Amino acid sequence: MKSQKLAAVALLSVAAAWGVAFVWMKDAIAREPYFDFLAIRFTIAAALLIAIKPKTIKQNLNKKTTIQGLGLGVILGLGYVTQTIGLEKSTAAITGFFTGLYVVLTPILSWLLVKKKISKKVILGVALATAGLALITITSLGFDAGAIALLACALLFALHIVGLGQWSPNQDTYTLTMLQLAAVAAVCWMGGLTDGFQPPPDFDVWAAVLFCAVFATAIAFLVQTWAQAHMDASRVAIILTSEVVFAAAFSVLAGQETLKLQTIIGGTLMVLAMLIVEWPSRSKADEPFIDPMVH
Repeated sequence: MKSQKLAAVALLSVAAAWGVAFVWMKDAIAREPYFDFLAIRFTIAAALLIAIKPKTIKQNLNKKTTIQGLGLGVILGLGYVTQTIGLEKSTAAITGFFTGLYVVLTPILSWLLVKKKISKKVILGVALATAGLALITITSLGFDAGAIALLACALLFALHIVGLGQWSPNQDTYTLTMLQLAAVAAVCWMGGLTDGFQPPPDFDVWAAVLFCAVFATAIAFLVQTWAQAHMDASRVAIILTSEVVFAAAFSVLAGQETLKLQTIIGGTLMVLAMLIVEWPSRSKADEPFIDPMVH
């Protein structure tokens, strides 16, 4: 139980880091192509992990870990690709909403792929989180061309969460994280090199790249990989959607947006969703899922 509580707090810190990164990236990607920004961000993050603990990686690098790590990384990388395509064809608000739908798709995929029963409080948490997400991100909603790509993005992010939950308990967290980041970097380089790589143009963009690489990527994904060895995928998805709440809060503090009533209500609903799924329960249906094939 202590590990689960620590995992929940750790994931909340990841969501906060992503929220800060989202606000900081907003200006940065206006001056550097999105794919180029992501390519250098994930390359630095992967290189940093290799430089810090090369012996750990060498000792734990085997065929199974490599296949699983690179596989998860490709799924995550394709998630970023489809998110970029959707963002180009849609608004930032709609992009945020459709991407966040992984909170709905994660428990569905957990049920379909690993036979994880969906508890009543997870269903309630998903419903509240989705409603809160809609209130924070949407001002007007239309099903445009970008929506298909964004739905694919949400599906890929959900698949990554489910896959990470299944594979992380039996693998070295550090090595598995490095492999994922390296694979994402490779996918993003393929997108960035199609029109020629453009490096960060100034100090501010470099600062954003470095912050995202160190805190919102290397450390954040290391924490997420560890946390998912101790927590059910559906609960992970609900906690991670709080990134939207943190992004909204930091946007207001940075003066990029004004605080609206619907944002307050939406944030309250998402916090309530997290409290519901994390509140201690004696019901066996609410206990974390442990795959007998994993242990």
